[in-house]
Amino acid sequence: MKTTFFRPIIWLVVLILIYFPVFSHLDTLPIRKYDEARLAINAYEMLENKNLLVTTYHGKPDMWNTKPPLMIWLQALCMKWFGINELSVRLPAALASLLTFITLLVFVSKFFKNRWIGIITIFVLLTTEGFFANHATRTGDYDSLLTFFTTTSGLFFFSFTQTKKERFLYLFFFTLALAVLTKSISGLLFIPGLVIFAIWEKQILHLIRNKHFYLGILGFVFLVSGYYLLRENQNPGYLQAVWDNELGGRYLSTLERHNHGFWFYLKNLINLKFTYWYLFIPCGILIGWVHKDQKVVKLTKFSLLMVFTFILVISIGKTKLFWYDIPTYPFFALIVGISIYFVFEILNRSGWTHDKLKYNVVPFIFLFLLFLTPYKKVINCTHFPKEDNYSSNEIGYYLKTAYKGYVDVDDYFLMLEGYGAHCEFYVKMLQEKNINIRIKHHSKLDPGDKIIIHQANVKKYIEAEYDYKLLEKSGSILKYQVYERKINEG
Repeated sequence: MKTTFFRPIIWLVVLILIYFPVFSHLDTLPIRKYDEARLAINAYEMLENKNLLVTTYHGKPDMWNTKPPLMIWLQALCMKWFGINELSVRLPAALASLLTFITLLVFVSKFFKNRWIGIITIFVLLTTEGFFANHATRTGDYDSLLTFFTTTSGLFFFSFTQTKKERFLYLFFFTLALAVLTKSISGLLFIPGLVIFAIWEKQILHLIRNKHFYLGILGFVFLVSGYYLLRENQNPGYLQAVWDNELGGRYLSTLERHNHGFWFYLKNLINLKFTYWYLFIPCGILIGWVHKDQKVVKLTKFSLLMVFTFILVISIGKTKLFWYDIPTYPFFALIVGISIYFVFEILNRSGWTHDKLKYNVVPFIFLFLLFLTPYKKVINCTHFPKEDNYSSNEIGYYLKTAYKGYVDVDDYFLMLEGYGAHCEFYVKMLQEKNINIRIKHHSKLDPGDKIIIHQANVKKYIEAEYDYKLLEKSGSILKYQVYERKINEG
C-alpha cells in the first residue's frame, strides 16, 4: 500500500527535477551565431517556401549546412505553432533530451526490474555538464536529437541480442535511419561498437541467417537513400557537397581550423564535461565486469564498447569539435549508474541500519548528498544561464531587447558585414512583429538612413566615409544617422 502511494510521488519529483535543467529559461540566451542561427534561418525559410526537401539559406539551396532536414522540420513546425522566436528553435532539442531521459529510465527500470537503478542512471546524465553545454540540450542544434536516436537505436539492438525478438531489430533500423536523417554519418558512429558486441555475444551468425535483419537493412536504405536521392534530384551537386562537408572532407582533413590532438575528447571529459563522474567510470566497469548478475555484466560490456568505439572514431578524425562526443553520455551514465547503485544496494541491505533505524533512509540520504552538488551546478548553468562570450553576442541581446519593446529599431537598417545568421534571425523576428528593420551593407547607404552598428570595422568605415550624427549608444552598439559622403581632399 505504501509503495503504491509513494510511486506516483517519486515519478512526479523525478519529472520536476528533470524539468528545470532541460526547459527553464530556455530562451534567455540569444540565438548562437553559427550552427543554431543557421538552422533557425533554414527552418524559417522552409516555413515560408514550403520546400521540405531542400533546405535553403538566403533563398538558395544551403550547400554549407548539408545535414538532412529532420531537425529543421521540427523547428519549422514549432515556428508554425509557437511563432518565430528562440523557444521554437530550441524546443525540439529540449524535448529530444527529455525523451532520452525517459528512454533510459524505462529501459533500465524494466531490464533490471528495479526503478532505482533507472532513476540513478538518469540523474547521472542529468548532472553531466556536457549534456547541457553548447550544442546539446538547450540550443537549437542537431546533437540532442541525434543523441536520442543513437541511444534508442543502441538500446533496441541490445534488447534484440538479449531477447531475439524481431520487433527490436526493426525498431533498431528505424531509429538508426532517423539518426542518419538527423545528422548524416554521425548517426552511424556507434556501428563498430554494435558489431563488436554482436561478435562478443556470438550473435553474428544468428543475425546473418535472420531474414528480418535483411528486411531491416532494406528499410533503412530505403529511408536514408530515398531522402538523399530526392534531394540530389532537386538540388544537383548536393551529394558532392555532403562528401566535402561531412564524409571524407571532414573526417580526413581539418575543416575550419578545428584541429586538436588525439586526446581532445578525453581531456574534455575529465576537465569540463563529466567532471563529477569520470572517476566512477573505472569503478562501474570493474563492478559491472565481475558482478554475479549477468544482466549487469552484459549491459556494462555493451555500454563500454559503445563509448570506447565512438570516442576512438571521433578521436581519429581530423576535424574535432567540442560537442561531437555528446551521444556517448547516456552510455557513460549507464556505466556510472551501475557503480552508484552497487553502493546504494549495500546500504539498503545493511543489517546494521535495519537494526538501528525503523526506516532505512541511509541509501536515500547517500543519493541526496551525492547528487546535490552536481545538480546545483547544472541548475546554476541552466536556470541562471551566463554568457561566456558577451561581446560576440551583444547584438543578439540588443535585438532581443528591441523585440520586447524596450529599444526602438523601427525604420532602422542593421549594418552587417560577413556572416551573421543570428542577426538575420532577429531581424525576421522583429519584422514578424511589424517592426520595419532591414539589413543593409554599409557601402550602399543613402543620405538620411538611420543605422545600427555592432561591428568595429563597419564603425570605422562609416566614420571615415560619411558625415553622421550619433543618435544613441548602448555598450558597443551604436545608432547613427548618416548624411552625405565626405569629400575626399586630394
